Amino acid sequence: METTVEIQFTEQELQKIENLKTRYLKPDSVILEVLYLLQEKYGYISQEGMKYAAELLGITEEQVLGVVTFYTMFNTKPIGKYHLQVCTNVSCMLKGAYDLLKKLENELNIKKGETTSDGLFTISEVECLGSCGTAPVVQINEDYYENLNEEKLLQIIQELRNKTL
Repeated sequence: METTVEIQFTEQELQKIENLKTRYLKPDSVILEVLYLLQEKYGYISQEGMKYAAELLGITEEQVLGVVTFYTMFNTKPIGKYHLQVCTNVSCMLKGAYDLLKKLENELNIKKGETTSDGLFTISEVECLGSCGTAPVVQINEDYYENLNEEKLLQIIQELRNKTL
């Protein structure tokens, strides 16, 4: 069962948003910054977060939902400490991305879209990460891991596991 967390930016965060609004003709132009801030602060963007963003920017919750669900970098539910995003677009697919995805699913005993029971890993399949020249690519949190093969990927997973011990 998901618990409800009160969504509230600090005065400093609100001031940052107000400053950003001055750069644009319409306040909703800063929606991506607001959503990034929400996700950074709460780990994902909940229904309450979308409502908060809508009120803050003077737009509808449906507009916020449209942006959140359009971009794959926004999470609408809690994710693991390490978010493994496997690019399966053309270049990555041709260089074995689906084999990497299957290897991750088998290694972590979860399917894409799921989080390990210890909350450590979440696997997502994503569209182009913009690194076609170094395919296949997996983004782990903010870092890109390029020119991967199954052996390298399993080594990275083990290193991440060791970091948490």
